[in-house]
Amino acid sequence: MAHIDYYFSTLSPFAYLAGTRLEEIAAHHGASVTYKPLDIIALFARTGGTPPAERHPARQAYRAQELDRLPRKLGLPLNPQPAHWPTNPAPSSYAVIAAQGAGGGDMGALVHGILRACWAEERDIAEDAVVRDCLERAGFDPGLADSGLLSGAETYSANLEDAVEAGAFGSPFYVVDDGQKFWGQDRLDDLDAHLAGRL
Repeated sequence: MAHIDYYFSTLSPFAYLAGTRLEEIAAHHGASVTYKPLDIIALFARTGGTPPAERHPARQAYRAQELDRLPRKLGLPLNPQPAHWPTNPAPSSYAVIAAQGAGGGDMGALVHGILRACWAEERDIAEDAVVRDCLERAGFDPGLADSGLLSGAETYSANLEDAVEAGAFGSPFYVVDDGQKFWGQDRLDDLDAHLAGRL
């Protein structure tokens, strides 16, 4: 059975635009997934990337066009300039880590719910009430927002190191246990084809 390490930022619009397609693909192929939220700005610094606000105007303009086109293509609402972006991604990331450890809910729904809160619902995912609501809606104990903060911080840092070692450099980034890597929500079809043995 294949395994996928999923590296992402809870602030990434492109991770939001992935929807729950990763989970659908994994279920179709019987693959398991480990969710590895990380500090995307630190990842950029370690792997030659540039934060969006510091990119050349041409790159910023292209990103803006993509954030206009892709939501319409994928049928997902998105505010390209959300009220609470950027914000502190640590609380939501720690909640994802705690939920994965605790089990009992739907991880795909949790991750997508956090991303949707930022990019479509104008909610601040650094706020405890928002994180608790996302946990509860995905079938997890909302108290996970308050527990495991130390271990969450340690895992959050470890995820960054794992990403660098695995060759990940953006969000979303999918690494299969056979070494194949897929960067971006627009490569999910390729991930699907790879798991099916067609790529």
